[in-house]
Amino acid sequence: MNISKIKMFLKLYWIRILLIAIGSILLTFTIILMAAGIRAMINLESFYKQMMFSSIPVQFFLSVITAIIFASIYMFFNYWFLFGGGMTKLGQKRVRAEEVNITWNEVVGMEEIKREAWEVVQLLRDHAQLKQVGGQVIKGLLLSGPPGCGKTYLAKAIATEVKMPFLSVVGSEIEGIIVGLGASKLRNLFKEARTMAELKGGCIIFIDELDSVARTRRADIGMGGQMSANAAVNQLLTEMDGLRKRENNIVVIGATNVDEKELDPALMRAGRFDRKIYVGLPGLKDREQLFSFYLKKIQHDQTIDVSLLARKCVYKSPADICNITREASIIAVRNKKDSVGMLEINEAMDRIDLGLKIPIELNSKEKEQIAYHEAGHAIATYLLHPTDDVFKASIIPRTVGFLGYVYHRSKEEMHIHNREYYLANIKVALGSYAAEKLKFNTTTSGVDEDMHQAMVWAYNMCWRWSMGPSGLKGNFKELEKSFAGHSWLGSSGSNYISEKTKETLDIDVQKILNQCLKEVEELLAKEIPLLERFAKELIARQELDYDEIEAIFKECGKTKLTV
Repeated sequence: MNISKIKMFLKLYWIRILLIAIGSILLTFTIILMAAGIRAMINLESFYKQMMFSSIPVQFFLSVITAIIFASIYMFFNYWFLFGGGMTKLGQKRVRAEEVNITWNEVVGMEEIKREAWEVVQLLRDHAQLKQVGGQVIKGLLLSGPPGCGKTYLAKAIATEVKMPFLSVVGSEIEGIIVGLGASKLRNLFKEARTMAELKGGCIIFIDELDSVARTRRADIGMGGQMSANAAVNQLLTEMDGLRKRENNIVVIGATNVDEKELDPALMRAGRFDRKIYVGLPGLKDREQLFSFYLKKIQHDQTIDVSLLARKCVYKSPADICNITREASIIAVRNKKDSVGMLEINEAMDRIDLGLKIPIELNSKEKEQIAYHEAGHAIATYLLHPTDDVFKASIIPRTVGFLGYVYHRSKEEMHIHNREYYLANIKVALGSYAAEKLKFNTTTSGVDEDMHQAMVWAYNMCWRWSMGPSGLKGNFKELEKSFAGHSWLGSSGSNYISEKTKETLDIDVQKILNQCLKEVEELLAKEIPLLERFAKELIARQELDYDEIEAIFKECGKTKLTV
């Protein structure tokens, strides 16, 4: 084993050893020559010694010293930039599998993804058996998906399970200001990986933010930047599927947030990244597991309803959930409490999503207007929206610019929506306008964002999704984009759509908005006692949570719309 380690050391650092040896030899010869010269000078008579010393200018010694210094600097930077020195090692970390220490059981909230990844773990563990039947070990595993969903965490767990050396590098650290530096770093990275694979039987290379070094190759437009990026991609292609004398058990795990289409097609083909796993946002059951996992790490109230938290956190990533529990523990400490309760978790969610509470002094009239504004949103959501639950209503100003808000989310993830869903969104947005008009016979500028949202939904329904009342069919918005830049269609391509069609589409938008507003106004006019009750509770308490909101509606004999 010691001989193997010595061989590995020589393979990795032979350039350093050679440079040190050459420098030592030159230094030795210099010392010998200087010693001989000094000895010869000592043997001279005193008269000749004085003559000799007086004829040697001080500048000569300075020039020699300067030459030695600059020669050393030149050799150092030559090695640094070109021969695999420190510059090429930046960001490259060799981590032992036991140091990663992320067990498979600690990867929670991604059960389907774990099942896919487990097959990769088994292939890496049993590569010898795989070769017996003529199979080949996979060369690459691509983990893609939104940020914070556990791609890096999963890669660490794979390294722990297969007990292989783990080389970690960030894609942005590979590229540099010098053309060819990225390719040089990749050569050194794979060189070390091959050496570790010979010694340990295999090695995992993890490249985080792979898109930084794997974008599609393009023509250079000057300054050599694209040339360097292309060289790095070429080097990565060669290392993953090059002409090697022997096949090493090296697996590259890449993680990226961008779409696979933005990466170089040659890199994405089979034989390089053989497996591709999409690490997406967790589902309802996964979020329950995540909350249970992170709550075990802190002191918390055992009455916390994990299922309710999971429903409130639709479309949140594992990183978001971890951040919520961490922020809740900080709030508990600030409140001098021994454990985290629902109050702290709700405050943590509000703080993360909406910002801190701000000390704005609202007069009684403003509080009343905001309360009825938010009551309109809440009632429209509860009674008209087919998928969303009302989790919170508040009239406490937040740093994001809200003087109040109603937090509503769907019961579960939805990936496609129908016409009724979009109409419900418009009605919820217009609930504030209808409530203000009904109560005060006027409206405020607080409906600004609500009107914007309602118009966006209505515009998309008519211009993009063929959901307008006139029955016009087509994605007119994409049609404009498709012909943008054609000189015969004008600068925007909008001339391809007739003025009559555009006028009809605009009329459709207004018809949808007016019809939705009419339905909300009729609902609130019929539910004035509920509107008054909800608004007064908001003024009195300033914030209403899920259970309190449910109690108000049940007290008024109302049940949630279900589809």
